[in-house]
Amino acid sequence: MLLEINNLYFSHTKEKPLFQNLNLRFEEGKIIALAGESGCGKSTLLNLIYGLLDWESGDIIFRGKPLLGPKGNLVPGEADMKFVAQNFDLMPYATVAENVGKFISNINLTQKKETVAELLEVVGLSEYADVLPKYLSGGQQQRVAIARALSVLPKLLILDEPFSNLDFSRKIELREKLFRYVKQNHISLLISTHELQDVIPWLDQIVILQDGRLIQNENPEETYRSPYQPYVARLFGEVNIFSDEEMADFNLSRFCYYPHQIKISETGCKAEVIESRFAGSHYWNKIRAKGKELIMYTDEKAEHQVTISFE
Repeated sequence: MLLEINNLYFSHTKEKPLFQNLNLRFEEGKIIALAGESGCGKSTLLNLIYGLLDWESGDIIFRGKPLLGPKGNLVPGEADMKFVAQNFDLMPYATVAENVGKFISNINLTQKKETVAELLEVVGLSEYADVLPKYLSGGQQQRVAIARALSVLPKLLILDEPFSNLDFSRKIELREKLFRYVKQNHISLLISTHELQDVIPWLDQIVILQDGRLIQNENPEETYRSPYQPYVARLFGEVNIFSDEEMADFNLSRFCYYPHQIKISETGCKAEVIESRFAGSHYWNKIRAKGKELIMYTDEKAEHQVTISFE
């Protein structure tokens, strides 16, 4: 077992604890997402795991060894872990290449140069090797920090919102290269995110938090197809939520349907098309059926009245 969290209790204030008896297990070699709305405790939990915050009670065990946190470590952080938070802590007067190679031994300079070049290629910054961090955007600085963390081949890499500062095209490029690199080098990866749809193809496990409580902890497919509650379903993007009464009225088997799961059909429920807008790979439609407004995706523009069914 890579990481165990047992009966963890932590509070920012005595009046309102954030985590109460939190229990989690992370296996080695997995890519794990810690997900939830802002303020749910994602960043706090990452800081606790890495040893930047003290907890009141419970245990955090990393590769069989109990972690001590700031009370037991003179130097913040834990061996065999690397953490890239929102503050990237780059050396301002060192080049991008020098920052990436900061933790790599100088015994074999040729090997070091090759490793730095490989890591810069992974994060898409090869052409910026000789640039100072102050000339980089926030997203580029974030990628330098990720490459530097990868350079020591940690047993566990922790990333706090790793794609938050990236434009869409760079996000697509980085996520595939990053996830392939950690898999090839047997690095376990724990990332926090509020955009699950961006990373779901590469995940092995999704842990959902809400106000410090563990809501769901399963593989991506099970989490997506069978969310425990509306809160979980909404983390995957647009979704139609139905009350118990509405489920009975529409004769539905579950409380949520994603827009692509509502189809135009020959038989079913009559619906009025309120809006139909081109959205790239599909048309985004707002429809009204039995007094309820729904979002539906279609291949063609929807017109006026349609008949819908639920997959």
